[in-house]
Amino acid sequence: MAFIDETLISDAEKDMRYLSLLSKQYPTIHAACTEIINLQAILNLPKGTEHFLTDIHGEYEPFIHVLKNASGVIKRKINDIFGNALREKEKKNLATLIYYPEQKLEIIAKEEPNLEDWYKITLYRLIEICRHVSSKYTRSKVRKALPQDFAYIIEELLHEHPERQDKQEYYNEIIQTIIKIDRANEFIVALSKLIQRLVVDRLHIIGDIFDRGPGADIILDTLMDYHAVDIQWGNHDILWMGAAAGSEACIATVLRVSARYANLDTIENGYGINILPLATFAIDFYKNDPCERFKPNVDSCKSYSGKELKLIAQMHKAIAIIQFKLEGQIIKRRNHFNLKDRLLLENIDYEKGVITLEGKTYELNDKLFPTINPKNPYELTPEERDLMNKLKSSFLNSSKLQSHIRFLYAKGSMYLKYNSNLLYHGCISLTEEGDFNSCILNGREYKGKAMVDRFDLLAREGYFYKSNPEAKQYGMDIMWYLWCGPNSPLFGKDRMTTFERYFINDKATHKEKKNPYYKYRDKEETCKKILEEFGLDPETSHIISGHVPVETIKGESPIKAGGKLLVIDGGFCKAYQGKTGIAGYTLIYNSYGLLLVSHEPFESTAQAIEEEKDILSSIMVLEQTVVRKRVGDTDVGDELRRQIRDLEMLLAVYRKGIIKEQR
Repeated sequence: MAFIDETLISDAEKDMRYLSLLSKQYPTIHAACTEIINLQAILNLPKGTEHFLTDIHGEYEPFIHVLKNASGVIKRKINDIFGNALREKEKKNLATLIYYPEQKLEIIAKEEPNLEDWYKITLYRLIEICRHVSSKYTRSKVRKALPQDFAYIIEELLHEHPERQDKQEYYNEIIQTIIKIDRANEFIVALSKLIQRLVVDRLHIIGDIFDRGPGADIILDTLMDYHAVDIQWGNHDILWMGAAAGSEACIATVLRVSARYANLDTIENGYGINILPLATFAIDFYKNDPCERFKPNVDSCKSYSGKELKLIAQMHKAIAIIQFKLEGQIIKRRNHFNLKDRLLLENIDYEKGVITLEGKTYELNDKLFPTINPKNPYELTPEERDLMNKLKSSFLNSSKLQSHIRFLYAKGSMYLKYNSNLLYHGCISLTEEGDFNSCILNGREYKGKAMVDRFDLLAREGYFYKSNPEAKQYGMDIMWYLWCGPNSPLFGKDRMTTFERYFINDKATHKEKKNPYYKYRDKEETCKKILEEFGLDPETSHIISGHVPVETIKGESPIKAGGKLLVIDGGFCKAYQGKTGIAGYTLIYNSYGLLLVSHEPFESTAQAIEEEKDILSSIMVLEQTVVRKRVGDTDVGDELRRQIRDLEMLLAVYRKGIIKEQR
């Protein structure tokens, strides 16, 4: 009779209800034993590859390309498998086919003189790559990833080797038949997408999907179809989340930022939000105003006529003034936000066209404020109130926007602990002395991890607490605070000087002081303190963040605090590339260690397909393990061990007769 661990019996007796439920899934000793063996075997498989990206800012073309090529992982797999057996041109052709199979097949059909021969060679190569990238997974996991139409055939090809004499004809006949019945194109597409799926086990997006670039909606559509993804919210994401929840200040700010970058297409075409009321309002109140300071970012304006740009500038100014009013209303009703210094509209002398800040008077470069009442500057006019009601209704009733925001809540959070890494977008607020800063929320003081956890909870209440209007309003105000508040871990500065940048020429007033975190983040002891605060081993763990672009062009390194902190915002967004000198960093964490990948600017999807121009990338090995990491070394491994322990308890009570097998 098998030995029964009395400790298991003791633990099992404490949770018999759970074990009774577990017995429904594993009704016999044999079923429980089989699953234990399976889980124990999985623990010894190589760790899956994790892919980290941040600060995408609507740049959907380079994002999708980096996703498809897995930051160069696919090209490296091709090199590993075929080495010198293929010329560089053939490797590039094969890589491009895997990235963009449908588009590349159209070109090949027109150019290839012997298509049948090309199909045969290509199918063999793709199957070989597929076999290689699937080798670190169980057959069950691979089976779940297989495209339904070709699941049986692909599984047969993956687990049969053509060099075996007894199977060679069988293997060759499958390939020949696929070509003969005119399914080669569909099969190549299926294999290419399977390779893309298998090379990355999990994708981490460390914030700022929205704003600046033209395709945040396309990026989110792509992420919603991705097999395994998590998102750490950035300040631009929380702004859109607040807008979707119904925060009028967030709605106005989203529209202002979109107008600034001439990116209203995302609002109108991406999310079906009607901005005609804003255009009509702007024409009515700003038709004689040149709105010089509100002309959109020049690089984004190539497709617009002069008349269109003038209207965008007028809309830009109109919504900016409304934003300042709505922000003032939040500041006045939330004294504990400590933002009274940002109540700027009441510091303006509207007759003289000057503003007084911190005891100093500045001339305004734009003195036209047709909708501001100097006696009550934060009050919306009836026309502004009507406009905001219409805009709010459009945001709340955009089904696509609401779907995307619910996805951000389902897959997202303020931070994530995963496989000994702490992921967050911006910072952890610190004092000048380097201690954790405190913040009053709902009348209680929070700091460190507790503060970030509270912000996470309140951001959820701001969206979901429809049955509690007071809690929902507070949560929406918190989302606005997370966008621009001095203690916000997503913002990380003492103030957001939007008004000054528009209306005051003196650049000294534009300064935004970074949180002391950015002074201390280069210190290893600070990063270790943060890791300990979040319950991670400070000796073996890392912090991975984005938010502040790394100025590589000036020699700044993304590797900080002796490798404890990795800042991977390198300028994915075109607006930052002049500042960073590159087009973004991404990070790969595979079973051999951490790889930092820097990318050159991506020209276009068309060139990537037609000219096979991949993103030029440089790889730096940050950490390399002597012993390859296994699933057992990861968070998934910890969960599997918990499942094994539960099954062992179930086995013990089966063998003791406490629970009967269900044969």
